[in-house]
Amino acid sequence: MQSLRRNRFPLVFLALLVFCGAMVVRQFAANKSKHVELREEFIERYRQGYREDAARLYERLLRDLQILPDQTLQDDLRRMLVFVNPTNQQSENLIWRYHRTVSNEIEKRSP
Repeated sequence: MQSLRRNRFPLVFLALLVFCGAMVVRQFAANKSKHVELREEFIERYRQGYREDAARLYERLLRDLQILPDQTLQDDLRRMLVFVNPTNQQSENLIWRYHRTVSNEIEKRSP
């Protein structure tokens, strides 16, 4: 009991450190799932014909493009490939434009 009182502050610090570490990991997971939900919502809105909503979501996706990790960009590229033909230029298609933008970002990041 006496050693517990003597080491109270280091133990509290250790518990706080573990708690903060768990919260950081939780936040990373939440951010990744939020991006996936945003991407899927963008695809659904565009395919259902809600062009204005899809355009707003497209802008949000573009805003976050610079900070996304490479693996997330690769996932986005694979997901968009289902809906577009990358060889045909379809500049009015937002899904094709997002696919092209992600592809360019991946090329820019590669050494």
